[in-house]
Amino acid sequence: MISLQDIQLAQQRIEGVAYCTPLIPCPGGGEDRTLYFKPENLQPTGAFKLRGAYNKISSLTSEERRRGVVAHSSGNHAQAVAYAARALDVRAVIVMPRGAPKVKLDATRAHGAEVVIVGDDSAERSYRAGQLAEEFGYIPVPPYDDEPLIAGQGTVGLEILDDLPDVETVLVPVSGGALISGVAAALKLNRPEINVIGVEPELAADARASLHSGRIVELSAEEVYRTVADGLRVRRLGDTPFEHIRAFVDDIITVSEEEILEAMRRLALRVRLVAEPSGAVSFAGYLFHSDELPPTRRNVAVISGGNVDPNLLAEVLANGDGARTAWPM
Repeated sequence: MISLQDIQLAQQRIEGVAYCTPLIPCPGGGEDRTLYFKPENLQPTGAFKLRGAYNKISSLTSEERRRGVVAHSSGNHAQAVAYAARALDVRAVIVMPRGAPKVKLDATRAHGAEVVIVGDDSAERSYRAGQLAEEFGYIPVPPYDDEPLIAGQGTVGLEILDDLPDVETVLVPVSGGALISGVAAALKLNRPEINVIGVEPELAADARASLHSGRIVELSAEEVYRTVADGLRVRRLGDTPFEHIRAFVDDIITVSEEEILEAMRRLALRVRLVAEPSGAVSFAGYLFHSDELPPTRRNVAVISGGNVDPNLLAEVLANGDGARTAWPM
């Protein structure tokens, strides 16, 4: 389990590399229920992942850095590792699925990493990355099951507390679990009364099932691949994130595909924030599942990333009808 000191050290390491993203007020809310967005889509790589990747690689010894790093990812972690490795002059090899959005593949290569393409199953990516680490001596940079990585993602929580000390509820997307683990630890170790709520797609709801059953639930690749939220197509939580989720997360709720796309549309048209589906799930939870959330006044939704395929974004903006809810926004 990470400590508050681990997260504070990560905050020092990433200073000047990852942005301290601002809290943006959501238009249309009332005084009795306000919402702020934590727009991690504004990071240099378009997602929160840079925080953890940079903290992990910068914590390696000189000898480990000389060996290079290997990672596996559907896109955002790939870009973060490539960016951080280049900044630290470390060789990076990234294993990515053939179905990853082109915008994420292109960006990863543009940051100087070597990309190895495999099938769409996250287990296949993990296996191939392990092979490369064993064959060439690369240091693995896991996408979520790693304490320095979790501590880096936890800096999001410290920044929320700095900007909104009286925050009451924070909604966080859930994939492999590093982001919500780090954010929840940062918040709860400072103020245990804060509510931390995870949000994931109904079609890839392994984290909710895991939290409610008290054991890690694994889904099939076919199940999780149904969701449009490509960054949340992880089949199971990491072991280390699951420990943190059980200790610090209050609940995990799920949202439908239609709700995710509508949240994307409203973020783009009304807040001027471009979010990928994975990044919009927290707002979808706030919009459409208020009955499952604490009745708190000061709320934050973490928008975890904005690396959306341009064709999908165009389709979302063209097809939304805005009639999904009576909420003013």
